[in-house]
Amino acid sequence: MNYTSYFQNKVIWITGASSGIGEELAIQLARAGAKLILSARNEEKLHDLQQKIENHNQHSVVPLDLANLSNLTELTSEILEIYGRIDILINNGGVSQRASANDTTMEVNRQLMEVNFFGNIALAKAVLPIFRAQGAGQFLVVSSIAGKFGFHLRSIYSASKAALVGYYESLAMEEASNGICVTIAFPGKINTPISQSALTAHGTAHGQMDRNQSSGMPVSECVTQMLLALEKKKREVLIGRKELLAVYLKRFLPRLFWRIIPKQSAT
Repeated sequence: MNYTSYFQNKVIWITGASSGIGEELAIQLARAGAKLILSARNEEKLHDLQQKIENHNQHSVVPLDLANLSNLTELTSEILEIYGRIDILINNGGVSQRASANDTTMEVNRQLMEVNFFGNIALAKAVLPIFRAQGAGQFLVVSSIAGKFGFHLRSIYSASKAALVGYYESLAMEEASNGICVTIAFPGKINTPISQSALTAHGTAHGQMDRNQSSGMPVSECVTQMLLALEKKKREVLIGRKELLAVYLKRFLPRLFWRIIPKQSAT
């Protein structure tokens, strides 16, 4: 994809950058001339990514655990010392789920909410004063089609992704006068390894590549759509294939939705 000069020299912080959508975001944004802060828990993978993307010397690796952000103030200050500004925060980091609501322990419920919601908004809270001082800034928030409706084996995952919508829609209204924009992305079935690291009922990794992921939209196509939506400052973007029909079914034909969707495969 040949982008316009929109992302050229923009300082962009990407969480969950070590694999999947986050990794592809880094590849495409580096190609577009952005200056990237790459964050995830796996520092080794981040350094490998930094070396393989274009203009690798202008990017930084900042390891980050969304479940433990005690050093977030220091990290944000370090980024400002290096780049002087942050133009876009891409809140992509998170973890999925493969367990029923009945079986999932409260510990796992809290763990997913800590990573997918509280860790996410903590980043937003850290960056928001910077955006305000600059008089400009953008958030790209990666929710999920599961943030539009619940689904088998996704109870707390769906809840965490829906919670992001309420939070960032409110933030977008409050901060529009400060030059701050929010784009919320709702990916459907995308070919990434997200199912492999999804948590089971007691917090172990699912460890399998689900058919829904392996047969999903190529991650490069997903990210291209995300970045076009970000460039156009869209409020939200649905990304996927036929699974997106479920969103419209629920909105306009809810009785048909509740007959069809429960019969769909969870994996």
